[in-house]
Amino acid sequence: MKRTAVESSMIRSVGYDPVKETLEIEFNSGGVYQYAEVTEEIYRELMAAESKGRYMHEYILDQYPYGRVRNSRR
Repeated sequence: MKRTAVESSMIRSVGYDPVKETLEIEFNSGGVYQYAEVTEEIYRELMAAESKGRYMHEYILDQYPYGRVRNSRR
């Protein structure tokens, strides 16, 4: 999935597949996760959020089914 780089202390890049309603997040740690059943509205709000990390904590983490795509680079 193509991701767009973002300015965030928590997130490196964000991708979204509107057909599958899948949000893909690459964290600054290097880990990549996909979140299922995420509406395009949530994706747009995340991308517009002043603090993407805060938005992730409030509206995405622990709210949607997710899976790890890639481990962190440690």
